[in-house]
Amino acid sequence: DAMDHPVISAFLDCVQRNEVIPSIPPVPDTDLYDYWELIQARFGNPMIADSIDRICFDGASRQPKFIIPPVAENLRDGRSIDGLALVSAMWCRYCQGRAESGREFEPNDPTWDKLHETALKAADDPTVWLNMSGIYGDVGKKAIFVKSFSAALESIIEDGVELAMLK
Repeated sequence: DAMDHPVISAFLDCVQRNEVIPSIPPVPDTDLYDYWELIQARFGNPMIADSIDRICFDGASRQPKFIIPPVAENLRDGRSIDGLALVSAMWCRYCQGRAESGREFEPNDPTWDKLHETALKAADDPTVWLNMSGIYGDVGKKAIFVKSFSAALESIIEDGVELAMLK
């Protein structure tokens, strides 16, 4: 469903093309932009059902593997990190435990209790979330990332996830 949603699919495409792919070292005989097109087609297939809960599962392990490395590369090379900061802010918002619709999220991380408590505190002070050094390491202390993450989380809280992706 996400790949059929015009806002979500456009946001993902933008983040992949502008922030993720440029941070990946060249792969022999592979055009990473063409590969991204293949991935989009795969996840756009309605026969492949994937839930937000599954995507967010074990985020405390996934963020340091898949989100933080491209953020670090982009910070080092002077590229944008705003989309990835928003992805991290969306995970923080998810860990607050309730969807914008009011639906409660089931705990889905081995460290859910800590994540949930920290995410609730982050609504008032986003740096609390970034101070989880086991997840964010040095990236969580970088002023550019702190500013972008804080703005993203504030936008999500004030305007909702969909409008935050449109900014």
